[in-house]
Amino acid sequence: MTAVGPVVREAPSPGAPSYRHDTVLRDRISGHLGRFTRRPVAPADGQRAAAVALTLVDAGDGEAALVLTRRASTLRAHAGQWALPGGRVDPGEDAVDAARRELAEEVGLELGVDQVLGRLDPYPTRSGYLIEPVVVWGGDHTRLVPNPDEVASVHLVPVGELDRADSPRFVAIPESPRPVVQVPLLGDLIHAPTAAVLYQLREVALHGRATRVDHLEQPVWAWR
Repeated sequence: MTAVGPVVREAPSPGAPSYRHDTVLRDRISGHLGRFTRRPVAPADGQRAAAVALTLVDAGDGEAALVLTRRASTLRAHAGQWALPGGRVDPGEDAVDAARRELAEEVGLELGVDQVLGRLDPYPTRSGYLIEPVVVWGGDHTRLVPNPDEVASVHLVPVGELDRADSPRFVAIPESPRPVVQVPLLGDLIHAPTAAVLYQLREVALHGRATRVDHLEQPVWAWR
């Protein structure tokens, strides 16, 4: 990893493919998302609407990277966990509005609606949220300025890390008939909901495969 101002640029794993942050990649992702038929999910009773931003930026060397954060240790919920910028959908907002607002609030990146490439399937969480993933084209990484009240650190993860041979992993647990999904990143294992969203990003946006992920489970410690 390399410190780049207020963010950390993660080194690619040996053998991981490389993706350039260019119009070819943008058109590829936009085209795949445009042909993808989302599966709407109505919120269950008491379930709160949320949105996350899957943001692709230039890591500084022309390589495409995803923006992930380590949540601040002072937060009441999910403190210290790996996450995508995001949060609740406020009254009067839709998922795109919320994802753009949270991206600006958490990492200082203000993007217009013209930078939105598309959306993935909603993912229902065990903690009572229905998360809408929004894919955005983020431009240059130098515009990222983390908010210390919400974010302990910002990490630029090479997009090719999603295509590693050891990713994703599916683990059986006694508490659920559904497999727990894990994505190895950042020297750690990322779990759902973030892992499920990242897996679908790889399948749909990068490769044009209509893979569903709402059947994938979260680890038991996230069931609250």
